[in-house]
Amino acid sequence: MAAGESNSRSSCLNLSNSGPLGNAPPSNSAHSSPASNRGAGGAAGGINRSAGNSNPQSGPENGGGTESAVRSTPSAHNPPRQTVGQSGASSGAASNMTATSSSSSSSSSSSSASTASSSADASAAAAVSSLPSSPASVLVYREPVYNWQATKSTVKERFLYSDEVQIGPETVMTTLYTAKKYAVPALEAHCVEFLKKNLRADNAFMLLTQARLFDEPQLASLCLENIDKNTADALAAEGFTDVDLDTLAAVLERDTLGVREVRLFGAAVRWAEAEAQRQQLQPTPENKRRVLGKALALIRFPLMTIEEFAAGPAQSGILTDREVVSLFLHFTVNPKPHVEFIDRPRCCLRGKECSITRFSQVESRWGYSGTSDRIRFSVNRRIFVVGFGLYGSIHGPTDYQVNIQIIHTDSNTVLGQNDTGFSCDGTASTFRVMFKEPVEILPSVNYIACATLKGPDSHYGTKGMRKVTHEAPATGTKTCFTFCYAAGNNNGTSVEDGQIPEVIFYT
Repeated sequence: MAAGESNSRSSCLNLSNSGPLGNAPPSNSAHSSPASNRGAGGAAGGINRSAGNSNPQSGPENGGGTESAVRSTPSAHNPPRQTVGQSGASSGAASNMTATSSSSSSSSSSSSASTASSSADASAAAAVSSLPSSPASVLVYREPVYNWQATKSTVKERFLYSDEVQIGPETVMTTLYTAKKYAVPALEAHCVEFLKKNLRADNAFMLLTQARLFDEPQLASLCLENIDKNTADALAAEGFTDVDLDTLAAVLERDTLGVREVRLFGAAVRWAEAEAQRQQLQPTPENKRRVLGKALALIRFPLMTIEEFAAGPAQSGILTDREVVSLFLHFTVNPKPHVEFIDRPRCCLRGKECSITRFSQVESRWGYSGTSDRIRFSVNRRIFVVGFGLYGSIHGPTDYQVNIQIIHTDSNTVLGQNDTGFSCDGTASTFRVMFKEPVEILPSVNYIACATLKGPDSHYGTKGMRKVTHEAPATGTKTCFTFCYAAGNNNGTSVEDGQIPEVIFYT
């Protein structure tokens, strides 16, 4: 064996412990050759032949997985171990070779050594001849672990020396794991940047789990922002039910989610069913409550309408009877009793508040007798309605009691409401009345805006417009409202005349 070969083969990749990269540990079994009658010279010749044998063990590029998934796996330098039968002796020259010792005399060993073709062969022969003369004396060694870097002809092909990296969707997480494990910040930054560029609503929960696992706060923050903006799509994604409880709780506690509370409850129930299955539990209401744990208290049941609560959570069996009764009292009586669940509205709103006015002129005397003023509308893009502007009294400063609602026309479902009041100053201005939480309005869907006032005669609007467009000053984005007559009892309000002159919203 040439002197250079010894150094090349002594540096080897240590993959003895299989990890998430899927690498199976290479074989390190000891090999020995039977005693030979060829003498020390034959043994020396055998040394050269053994040193020239190639290692048949397949490397990462032949199915090991590391080269294809992570081209930057660091190489651990573990020199091969040697063992010597009975004598326990070894030498540097014999550390990477297989040799046998016969019972030949030291003179025959010296004769064979003198015929060696190189100094390395002579040293090897001398090492063999120094072993005790015994048929059982056998020098063995462990095959060196395959070194993938040794197969590369240029330094450029070994990533860590070139800063060139190839990352794909199938390899990015294992690459990030390796970069973290071996403290390679440049490679870690490449992986995180790749994940940022490929972040979408349908993978936001999966990436959030990984970001928390790998302690990547910047990536976790981006995932949460994406979930805020696309909450409904993120909750509907296949990977949502695979998240851990802490990740679920981290999302449910946010004030910035853009979805109605009843949909959050439905998503939490789906997660609980999947978690119960993972824990090999029957998906009973009791077990769903058990696996939800602290996450259940983060669902803001008081923000639901009484219809939403009655149709879903109240009948789910997940809440206790005492919780159901207290929430029904919260919905129906004033003053509202204390409940154990958060009643703070989620603020899913971004940008500036917008509003549109559907009347061109204001007139006097619009009366109220317990009938609701109603107008049907639709929009061209997704928005969140936060309230209405209403006309006040023609008789000077007055207080009104009012119930406002937004109803889904096709299903007649109340999506948002508030029992409240407002004070007017007797002018023809509009006065803000706000919902408890923003109401999501989807494009090309019909809704009914409804207001039931108790108080004296008020101003009203005339010369109404069927279509009203709002254009955002900064972006030029246009939100187009289309108004239509709402059939049934509407207290006379129509497209042309009536109440509910203003819609207040965020995009």
